Amino acid sequence: MTPESEAIDTGRTALDVSGLTVDLRTPSGVLRAVDNVSFTARRGETLALLGESGCGKSMTAQAIVGLLEPIADITDGSIEITSGDRDPVDLVTASGRTRRALASTELAIVFQDALTALNPVYPVGKQLAEPFRIHRKMSAKKARQEAISLMRRVGIPEPEARIDSYPHQFSGGMRQRLLIAMAVALSPSVLLADEPTTALDVTVQAQIMTLLRDLRAERDMAVVLITHDLALVAEEADRVAIMYAGNVVETGLVEEVFANPKHPYTKGLLDSVPVHAARGEDLKSIGGTPPDLHSIPSGCVYQARCPLVQDICRQTRPALETVAAGRKSACHFAEEVSDVR
Repeated sequence: MTPESEAIDTGRTALDVSGLTVDLRTPSGVLRAVDNVSFTARRGETLALLGESGCGKSMTAQAIVGLLEPIADITDGSIEITSGDRDPVDLVTASGRTRRALASTELAIVFQDALTALNPVYPVGKQLAEPFRIHRKMSAKKARQEAISLMRRVGIPEPEARIDSYPHQFSGGMRQRLLIAMAVALSPSVLLADEPTTALDVTVQAQIMTLLRDLRAERDMAVVLITHDLALVAEEADRVAIMYAGNVVETGLVEEVFANPKHPYTKGLLDSVPVHAARGEDLKSIGGTPPDLHSIPSGCVYQARCPLVQDICRQTRPALETVAAGRKSACHFAEEVSDVR
Protein backbone atom coordinates (compact mmCIF):
# COMPACT_ATOMS: atom_id res chain seq x y z
CA MET A 1 0.00 0.00 0.00
CA THR A 2 1.45 3.40 -0.96
CA PRO A 3 1.81 6.24 1.58
CA GLU A 4 -0.66 8.30 -0.44
CA SER A 5 -3.32 5.61 -0.29
CA GLU A 6 -2.94 5.37 3.49
CA ALA A 7 -3.69 9.08 3.73
CA ILE A 8 -6.89 8.95 1.70
CA ASP A 9 -8.97 6.32 3.46
CA THR A 10 -7.79 2.83 2.59
CA GLY A 11 -11.27 1.46 3.27
CA ARG A 12 -12.47 3.01 0.02
CA THR A 13 -9.41 2.23 -2.09
CA ALA A 14 -10.31 0.11 -5.12
CA LEU A 15 -7.08 0.44 -7.14
CA ASP A 16 -3.59 0.96 -5.75
CA VAL A 17 -0.79 1.31 -8.31
CA SER A 18 2.67 1.44 -6.74
CA GLY A 19 6.02 1.82 -8.51
CA LEU A 20 4.65 0.62 -11.86
CA THR A 21 7.40 0.41 -14.46
CA VAL A 22 6.92 -0.66 -18.09
CA ASP A 23 9.72 -1.21 -20.60
CA LEU A 24 9.39 -1.45 -24.38
CA ARG A 25 11.74 -3.58 -26.46
CA THR A 26 12.60 -1.84 -29.74
CA PRO A 27 15.22 -2.44 -32.48
CA SER A 28 17.20 0.46 -31.05
CA GLY A 29 17.07 -0.74 -27.47
CA VAL A 30 14.82 -0.85 -24.42
CA LEU A 31 12.69 2.22 -23.73
CA ARG A 32 11.18 3.02 -20.33
CA ALA A 33 7.62 4.09 -21.22
CA VAL A 34 6.27 4.13 -17.64
CA ASP A 35 8.68 4.86 -14.80
CA ASN A 36 7.84 4.20 -11.13
CA VAL A 37 4.23 5.40 -11.41
CA SER A 38 2.12 5.39 -8.24
CA PHE A 39 -1.46 6.49 -7.61
CA THR A 40 -4.68 5.30 -6.01
CA ALA A 41 -8.35 5.41 -6.99
CA ARG A 42 -11.21 5.19 -4.51
CA ARG A 43 -14.75 3.94 -4.98
CA GLY A 44 -17.21 6.67 -5.90
CA GLU A 45 -14.56 9.08 -7.19
CA THR A 46 -12.90 9.95 -10.49
CA LEU A 47 -9.13 10.11 -10.70
CA ALA A 48 -7.75 11.76 -13.84
CA LEU A 49 -4.44 10.80 -15.44
CA LEU A 50 -3.55 14.02 -17.24
CA GLY A 51 -0.71 14.90 -19.59
CA GLU A 52 0.44 15.51 -23.15
CA SER A 53 0.12 12.84 -25.80
CA GLY A 54 2.90 10.29 -25.40
CA CYS A 55 3.41 10.85 -21.67
CA GLY A 56 2.50 7.25 -20.79
CA LYS A 57 -1.15 7.56 -19.75
CA SER A 58 -2.56 4.92 -22.09
CA MET A 59 0.43 2.62 -21.56
CA THR A 60 -0.28 2.78 -17.83
CA ALA A 61 -3.92 1.86 -18.45
CA GLN A 62 -2.97 -1.03 -20.73
CA ALA A 63 -0.57 -2.35 -18.10
CA ILE A 64 -3.31 -2.23 -15.47
CA VAL A 65 -5.80 -4.22 -17.55
CA GLY A 66 -3.19 -6.62 -18.92
CA LEU A 67 -3.32 -5.51 -22.54
CA LEU A 68 0.31 -4.63 -23.12
CA GLU A 69 1.73 -5.44 -26.53
CA PRO A 70 4.10 -8.43 -26.79
CA ILE A 71 7.07 -6.05 -26.91
CA ALA A 72 6.16 -4.43 -23.57
CA ASP A 73 6.77 -5.81 -20.09
CA ILE A 74 5.97 -4.74 -16.55
CA THR A 75 9.42 -4.81 -14.96
CA ASP A 76 8.57 -3.51 -11.50
CA GLY A 77 5.76 -2.41 -9.21
CA SER A 78 2.35 -3.65 -8.13
CA ILE A 79 -1.27 -3.15 -9.24
CA GLU A 80 -3.62 -4.06 -6.41
CA ILE A 81 -7.39 -4.45 -6.85
CA THR A 82 -9.49 -4.44 -3.68
CA SER A 83 -13.11 -5.57 -3.64
CA GLY A 84 -15.33 -5.67 -0.56
CA ASP A 85 -13.71 -7.35 2.44
CA ARG A 86 -11.38 -9.49 0.36
CA ASP A 87 -7.62 -9.07 0.52
CA PRO A 88 -6.10 -7.03 -2.33
CA VAL A 89 -5.08 -8.95 -5.45
CA ASP A 90 -1.83 -7.90 -7.15
CA LEU A 91 -2.49 -8.13 -10.88
CA VAL A 92 1.24 -8.15 -11.65
CA THR A 93 1.86 -11.44 -9.87
CA ALA A 94 -1.63 -12.96 -10.28
CA SER A 95 -2.09 -15.98 -12.51
CA GLY A 96 -3.71 -15.68 -15.92
CA ARG A 97 -6.77 -17.48 -14.57
CA THR A 98 -7.16 -14.97 -11.75
CA ARG A 99 -6.79 -12.02 -14.11
CA ARG A 100 -9.41 -13.45 -16.46
CA ALA A 101 -11.79 -13.95 -13.53
CA LEU A 102 -11.34 -10.31 -12.50
CA ALA A 103 -11.84 -8.98 -16.03
CA SER A 104 -15.20 -7.18 -16.23
CA THR A 105 -16.18 -8.33 -12.72
CA GLU A 106 -13.67 -6.09 -10.91
CA LEU A 107 -11.77 -4.24 -13.62
CA ALA A 108 -12.97 -2.92 -16.98
CA ILE A 109 -11.85 -0.42 -19.61
CA VAL A 110 -13.60 1.87 -22.10
CA PHE A 111 -11.47 2.63 -25.16
CA GLN A 112 -11.57 5.83 -27.18
CA ASP A 113 -12.40 4.14 -30.50
CA ALA A 114 -15.66 2.28 -30.02
CA LEU A 115 -15.86 1.14 -33.64
CA THR A 116 -12.67 -0.91 -33.35
CA ALA A 117 -13.41 -2.05 -29.78
CA LEU A 118 -16.77 -3.56 -30.78
CA ASN A 119 -16.74 -6.70 -32.94
CA PRO A 120 -18.20 -5.73 -36.32
CA VAL A 121 -19.44 -9.24 -37.21
CA TYR A 122 -21.66 -9.82 -34.17
CA PRO A 123 -24.89 -8.04 -33.20
CA VAL A 124 -24.43 -5.70 -30.24
CA GLY A 125 -26.91 -7.74 -28.17
CA LYS A 126 -24.73 -10.83 -28.46
CA GLN A 127 -21.68 -8.86 -27.34
CA LEU A 128 -23.53 -7.29 -24.41
CA ALA A 129 -24.92 -10.65 -23.31
CA GLU A 130 -21.55 -12.44 -23.38
CA PRO A 131 -20.28 -11.27 -19.94
CA PHE A 132 -23.48 -12.51 -18.31
CA ARG A 133 -23.19 -15.91 -19.98
CA ILE A 134 -19.48 -16.32 -19.18
CA HIS A 135 -19.30 -14.94 -15.65
CA ARG A 136 -22.86 -15.35 -14.39
CA LYS A 137 -23.67 -18.59 -16.27
CA MET A 138 -27.01 -17.17 -17.44
CA SER A 139 -29.15 -18.76 -20.11
CA ALA A 140 -29.18 -17.11 -23.54
CA LYS A 141 -32.69 -15.78 -22.91
CA LYS A 142 -31.85 -14.27 -19.53
CA ALA A 143 -28.60 -12.79 -20.79
CA ARG A 144 -30.47 -11.20 -23.70
CA GLN A 145 -32.88 -9.55 -21.27
CA GLU A 146 -29.96 -8.22 -19.25
CA ALA A 147 -28.45 -6.82 -22.45
CA ILE A 148 -31.69 -5.02 -23.27
CA SER A 149 -31.78 -3.55 -19.76
CA LEU A 150 -28.21 -2.34 -20.14
CA MET A 151 -28.95 -0.72 -23.48
CA ARG A 152 -31.90 1.06 -21.95
CA ARG A 153 -29.83 2.21 -18.97
CA VAL A 154 -27.14 3.82 -21.12
CA GLY A 155 -29.70 5.65 -23.23
CA ILE A 156 -30.04 3.52 -26.38
CA PRO A 157 -33.56 4.22 -27.71
CA GLU A 158 -35.85 1.26 -28.46
CA PRO A 159 -33.36 -1.37 -27.25
CA GLU A 160 -35.74 -4.28 -27.95
CA ALA A 161 -35.75 -3.30 -31.63
CA ARG A 162 -32.03 -2.56 -31.87
CA ILE A 163 -30.49 -5.40 -29.92
CA ASP A 164 -29.87 -7.40 -33.10
CA SER A 165 -28.28 -4.44 -34.94
CA TYR A 166 -24.58 -4.35 -35.75
CA PRO A 167 -22.07 -1.74 -34.49
CA HIS A 168 -21.87 0.10 -37.83
CA GLN A 169 -25.61 0.76 -37.62
CA PHE A 170 -25.15 3.03 -34.59
CA SER A 171 -23.79 6.57 -34.42
CA GLY A 172 -20.45 7.31 -32.76
CA GLY A 173 -22.12 8.48 -29.57
CA MET A 174 -24.38 5.43 -29.42
CA ARG A 175 -21.42 3.09 -30.00
CA GLN A 176 -19.62 4.73 -27.10
CA ARG A 177 -22.68 4.16 -24.92
CA LEU A 178 -22.66 0.49 -25.95
CA LEU A 179 -18.98 0.21 -25.04
CA ILE A 180 -19.68 1.71 -21.63
CA ALA A 181 -22.59 -0.70 -21.19
CA MET A 182 -20.28 -3.66 -21.87
CA ALA A 183 -17.71 -2.31 -19.42
CA VAL A 184 -20.13 -1.81 -16.52
CA ALA A 185 -22.28 -4.89 -17.18
CA LEU A 186 -20.93 -6.77 -14.16
CA SER A 187 -20.49 -3.71 -11.90
CA PRO A 188 -16.68 -3.65 -11.73
CA SER A 189 -14.88 -1.97 -8.85
CA VAL A 190 -12.65 0.00 -11.23
CA LEU A 191 -13.47 1.46 -14.63
CA LEU A 192 -10.69 2.89 -16.78
CA ALA A 193 -11.92 5.39 -19.37
CA ASP A 194 -9.21 6.05 -21.98
CA GLU A 195 -10.14 9.30 -23.79
CA PRO A 196 -13.81 8.22 -23.84
CA THR A 197 -15.07 11.31 -25.67
CA THR A 198 -12.49 11.56 -28.46
CA ALA A 199 -13.96 12.41 -31.90
CA LEU A 200 -17.42 13.12 -30.45
CA ASP A 201 -19.08 16.53 -30.71
CA VAL A 202 -19.32 18.61 -27.55
CA THR A 203 -22.98 17.83 -26.90
CA VAL A 204 -22.41 14.07 -27.11
CA GLN A 205 -19.24 14.44 -25.01
CA ALA A 206 -21.27 16.02 -22.23
CA GLN A 207 -23.86 13.24 -22.45
CA ILE A 208 -21.20 10.52 -22.23
CA MET A 209 -19.53 12.13 -19.22
CA THR A 210 -22.90 12.55 -17.50
CA LEU A 211 -23.57 8.86 -18.10
CA LEU A 212 -20.19 7.87 -16.63
CA ARG A 213 -20.79 10.11 -13.62
CA ASP A 214 -24.22 8.60 -12.98
CA LEU A 215 -22.97 5.03 -13.36
CA ARG A 216 -20.05 5.74 -11.03
CA ALA A 217 -22.47 6.87 -8.33
CA GLU A 218 -24.99 4.07 -8.92
CA ARG A 219 -22.42 1.28 -8.84
CA ASP A 220 -19.93 2.86 -6.43
CA MET A 221 -17.08 2.46 -8.91
CA ALA A 222 -13.66 4.05 -9.00
CA VAL A 223 -13.24 5.74 -12.40
CA VAL A 224 -9.78 6.42 -13.81
CA LEU A 225 -10.18 9.04 -16.55
CA ILE A 226 -7.28 9.21 -19.02
CA THR A 227 -7.20 12.49 -20.90
CA HIS A 228 -5.23 15.52 -22.06
CA ASP A 229 -8.27 17.80 -21.71
CA LEU A 230 -7.82 20.16 -18.75
CA ALA A 231 -11.39 21.43 -18.95
CA LEU A 232 -12.74 17.87 -18.76
CA VAL A 233 -10.60 17.18 -15.70
CA ALA A 234 -11.75 20.39 -14.00
CA GLU A 235 -15.39 19.45 -14.64
CA GLU A 236 -15.38 15.72 -13.94
CA ALA A 237 -12.46 14.60 -11.76
CA ASP A 238 -12.04 14.62 -7.98
CA ARG A 239 -8.28 14.05 -7.96
CA VAL A 240 -5.60 14.27 -10.63
CA ALA A 241 -2.23 12.67 -11.33
CA ILE A 242 -0.15 14.71 -13.78
CA MET A 243 2.12 12.61 -16.02
CA TYR A 244 5.19 13.67 -17.98
CA ALA A 245 7.64 11.44 -19.88
CA GLY A 246 6.30 8.31 -18.20
CA ASN A 247 6.49 9.79 -14.68
CA VAL A 248 3.86 11.11 -12.29
CA VAL A 249 5.06 14.62 -11.41
CA GLU A 250 2.16 15.90 -9.29
CA THR A 251 -0.96 14.58 -7.55
CA GLY A 252 -3.75 16.06 -5.48
CA LEU A 253 -7.32 17.28 -5.43
CA VAL A 254 -8.20 18.86 -8.77
CA GLU A 255 -9.30 22.21 -7.35
CA GLU A 256 -6.12 22.50 -5.28
CA VAL A 257 -3.74 21.44 -8.05
CA PHE A 258 -5.35 23.77 -10.60
CA ALA A 259 -5.51 26.71 -8.17
CA ASN A 260 -1.96 26.31 -6.85
CA PRO A 261 0.22 23.97 -8.93
CA LYS A 262 3.35 22.63 -7.27
CA HIS A 263 5.18 21.49 -10.40
CA PRO A 264 6.37 23.72 -13.28
CA TYR A 265 4.87 21.35 -15.86
CA THR A 266 1.43 21.58 -14.26
CA LYS A 267 1.70 25.36 -14.19
CA GLY A 268 2.79 25.39 -17.83
CA LEU A 269 -0.23 23.31 -18.84
CA LEU A 270 -2.62 25.59 -16.96
CA ASP A 271 -1.01 28.78 -18.28
CA SER A 272 -1.39 27.52 -21.86
CA VAL A 273 -5.18 27.65 -21.56
CA PRO A 274 -6.24 31.01 -23.10
CA VAL A 275 -8.80 31.86 -20.42
CA HIS A 276 -7.95 35.56 -20.15
CA ALA A 277 -6.29 36.05 -23.54
CA ALA A 278 -7.17 39.20 -25.45
CA ARG A 279 -7.33 39.58 -29.21
CA GLY A 280 -3.86 40.18 -30.64
CA GLU A 281 -1.95 38.84 -27.62
CA ASP A 282 0.50 35.99 -27.95
CA LEU A 283 -0.76 32.73 -26.49
CA LYS A 284 1.38 31.09 -23.84
CA SER A 285 2.85 27.67 -24.43
CA ILE A 286 5.43 25.34 -22.92
CA GLY A 287 8.68 25.79 -24.81
CA GLY A 288 10.61 22.86 -26.22
CA THR A 289 9.46 19.28 -26.61
CA PRO A 290 9.20 16.23 -24.33
CA PRO A 291 12.43 14.22 -24.02
CA ASP A 292 13.18 11.35 -26.35
CA LEU A 293 12.52 8.10 -24.48
CA HIS A 294 15.83 6.82 -25.85
CA SER A 295 17.69 9.50 -23.89
CA ILE A 296 15.78 10.40 -20.74
CA PRO A 297 18.04 12.67 -18.65
CA SER A 298 19.45 11.32 -15.41
CA GLY A 299 18.06 14.20 -13.37
CA CYS A 300 14.58 15.71 -13.56
CA VAL A 301 12.69 14.60 -16.65
CA TYR A 302 11.35 18.16 -17.12
CA GLN A 303 14.69 19.97 -16.84
CA ALA A 304 15.02 20.94 -20.53
CA ARG A 305 11.73 22.91 -20.46
CA CYS A 306 11.71 24.13 -16.85
CA PRO A 307 12.11 27.83 -15.95
CA LEU A 308 13.33 26.88 -12.46
CA VAL A 309 16.07 24.47 -13.55
CA GLN A 310 19.29 24.47 -11.51
CA ASP A 311 22.28 22.16 -11.17
CA ILE A 312 20.52 19.85 -8.71
CA CYS A 313 17.76 19.28 -11.30
CA ARG A 314 20.34 18.05 -13.82
CA GLN A 315 22.01 15.77 -11.30
CA THR A 316 19.26 14.31 -9.11
CA ARG A 317 15.80 13.16 -10.09
CA PRO A 318 13.25 14.53 -7.60
CA ALA A 319 11.04 11.97 -5.88
CA LEU A 320 7.26 12.35 -5.75
CA GLU A 321 6.99 13.64 -2.19
CA THR A 322 4.34 15.20 0.00
CA VAL A 323 4.33 19.01 -0.22
CA ALA A 324 1.00 19.63 1.56
CA ALA A 325 -1.89 17.60 2.94
CA GLY A 326 -3.06 15.34 0.10
CA ARG A 327 -0.56 16.92 -2.32
CA LYS A 328 2.59 15.46 -3.86
CA SER A 329 5.10 16.91 -6.29
CA ALA A 330 8.27 15.67 -7.97
CA CYS A 331 10.10 19.00 -7.98
CA HIS A 332 13.11 20.27 -6.03
CA PHE A 333 11.55 23.74 -5.97
CA ALA A 334 7.86 23.00 -5.51
CA GLU A 335 7.33 26.00 -3.21
CA GLU A 336 8.73 28.37 -5.84
CA VAL A 337 6.45 27.28 -8.69
CA SER A 338 3.84 29.94 -7.89
CA ASP A 339 6.48 32.66 -8.55
CA VAL A 340 7.04 31.54 -12.14
CA ARG A 341 5.71 34.03 -14.69
